[in-house]
Amino acid sequence: MSSNYKYLNGFSESVGNTPLIRIPSLSEETGCNILGKAEFLNPGGSVKDRAALYIIKEAEERGDLKPGGTVVEGTAGNTGIGLTHICNSKGYKSLIIIPETQSQEKIELLKTLGAEVRTVPAVPYKNPENYVRVSERVANEMENAIWANQFDNLANRRAHFETTGPEIWNETDGEIHGWTCAMGTGGTYSGVSMFLKSKNSNIQTVVAEPHGSGLYNFFKNGEIKAEGSSITEGIGNSRITKNMEDMPVDDCFLISDVEAIAILNKVLKKDGLFLGGSVGINLVAAVRLAKKLGPGHTIATVLCDGGSRYQSKLYNKEFLLSKGFDLKEIGFTD
Repeated sequence: MSSNYKYLNGFSESVGNTPLIRIPSLSEETGCNILGKAEFLNPGGSVKDRAALYIIKEAEERGDLKPGGTVVEGTAGNTGIGLTHICNSKGYKSLIIIPETQSQEKIELLKTLGAEVRTVPAVPYKNPENYVRVSERVANEMENAIWANQFDNLANRRAHFETTGPEIWNETDGEIHGWTCAMGTGGTYSGVSMFLKSKNSNIQTVVAEPHGSGLYNFFKNGEIKAEGSSITEGIGNSRITKNMEDMPVDDCFLISDVEAIAILNKVLKKDGLFLGGSVGINLVAAVRLAKKLGPGHTIATVLCDGGSRYQSKLYNKEFLLSKGFDLKEIGFTD
């Protein structure tokens, strides 16, 4: 008996091809089309599924990752989650080094998925005990293991140059005027920016940075210098990673936590979208870019992950009060 069913073979084939969603409240506010790539609909729940898949696929193709091997990574959570899902589907083990400051939801999810999880103090990259540097040492000490190295592994950027960028271009029929997103590793921003610029050099590509990142001052004044702090996770950096090298940057916006949390609450209540912390940075930047370009333009950004991974922090009134936020100012109305 023949069948017309069309299906995807396993976890890996279901990564990508996420919808591009117009966000009505922000579009109406600006007179522009504000579009978000719904990466929270990836099978592992975040944009990092794309980089994780490419990192493992390229390691397999090189012969570096052999049957029964282990993938080691230092991550703020989402890359580790994506890697662990893919490792499970391919018969590998995962060992994740994560800063102890990351949300408990992500740490517990990694354990539930079967990763070996080691938490370490949150210290700057220059410190040998930084989570990225610890993961490199651990990987080098193990047999039949690879270090995913998402910050400097160009498979990360290639994932977005080859998939996310073309998807956005096709979904807008090339009618796109601006692209903005925050950077952690730089893979999503740079891969998409490089692809879009290859299609139309007039597209404005804008970095969005939280307070505490050294890159805003770098893009504005040529010097890496961090000021302030942010409770957002997985973004903000104070070094130029290999994934950031040679990427196009037309402008850089510095976004406050107050703005980011307020817009997250706005799109939750007005658009029904329950989104993660870095998405707040992205959405504020998209609105700011839309206002800079004026009505009638199309701006795309990335909805990196969902809000359920941050309920104990960004959506928790007690936590936010403990950090000194004014609840009304950030969009809590009751």
